[in-house]
Amino acid sequence: MADRGFCLVAVHGGAGYHAPGTEPDLKPALRLACRRSLEALQAGSEALDAVERAITVLEDDPCLNAGYGSNLTLDGAVECDASVMDGRTDDFGAVGAVAGVKNPVSAARAVLNHARVPDPLGRIPPSLLVSGGAQAFARQNGVDCVPSEALVCERALAEYNIWKERLVSSNRTNPCSLPSEHRRLRDIQDTVGAIAWDSTGNLAAGVSSGGLLLKYPGRVGEAAVWGAGCWAQQHVAGGTSERGVACSVSGKWAPLGRPRGARSDRDAPGSGEYIVRELLARSICEEIMGPAEVDAHDVLFRALSRFQKHAQGRGEEEPIAGVLLLVKEDGGEGKAHPRLWCAFTAHSMAIAYASSLELKPKALLLRRPTPKKEYPESQIYITALSFTR
Repeated sequence: MADRGFCLVAVHGGAGYHAPGTEPDLKPALRLACRRSLEALQAGSEALDAVERAITVLEDDPCLNAGYGSNLTLDGAVECDASVMDGRTDDFGAVGAVAGVKNPVSAARAVLNHARVPDPLGRIPPSLLVSGGAQAFARQNGVDCVPSEALVCERALAEYNIWKERLVSSNRTNPCSLPSEHRRLRDIQDTVGAIAWDSTGNLAAGVSSGGLLLKYPGRVGEAAVWGAGCWAQQHVAGGTSERGVACSVSGKWAPLGRPRGARSDRDAPGSGEYIVRELLARSICEEIMGPAEVDAHDVLFRALSRFQKHAQGRGEEEPIAGVLLLVKEDGGEGKAHPRLWCAFTAHSMAIAYASSLELKPKALLLRRPTPKKEYPESQIYITALSFTR
């Protein structure tokens, strides 16, 4: 059971393929995000603050596809998506395809905060701002802005140059396939995120992404879309939050070829597009919080199965999504029980977590067992972690 004063943070570094050589960089970044976030929670910060703090750490690390480590667009620039959501109020804020903002998640938080202030003319405030409008808003609201080129890290630029040349070459020589060497290209995971539970019992979630490598300029992915990349909600009775849920989703483009029927690689959507169509985060959370008693494992399996079926029906052979889910179960007698879930369709997913019960952050690189042909459902990996004294 979690007593009043209990707090927790969990983060993810994306779902996809993590080569063994990535662990020395990846795990410390995830642990640091948890440590900084938990420090804020223990000092009395609210869940939204903790989510923002965790994600800014991930955005500042060049080994992750968010903020400074972001993939580059077709034009060689960094454009980021991010969103945050408050479980107690349902408030949501997001930015999409924003350039020149050091920490996109802070811009998303500024959008959320702005929407909480009544407009003198009664105008409905935005929940999502994009491109130049998002950058201008961020600057006006004190969010740290930098020259766009300052967000291009050495690793991302090197990969961009390799992929851009191979894209040109593949379109020129064989428009139906990409060179097999692409399978050996370092796989940068798409979308980082965090979920948090603060000492008052409130939950929050957030997500941030640099998006697809070689994406069209202006493309907005699931990390900026309401209900797709993150979700948080609670049921409150008698002034006490008894049940709640927070979710952060990762999508990934697997650039090993294009879906059947796509005329070129630029016609091939990433998994994020299918996550948007499914409103994956919202659908998972609302089913768990619905009137019927359900098992979170079954909900995750059904949601990811629908996602796979939809994407595969449109020619995407290996649609990739990962879910980090925090369920606040009603434990009776005014106490709640936390349970952390991780589910993904990829080869692996990187997560870390820490709480007031387990102060030392624990980082895990979860790997899916090789699925057997006779058991295709094993392409979905689901595991749970509980927090007890």
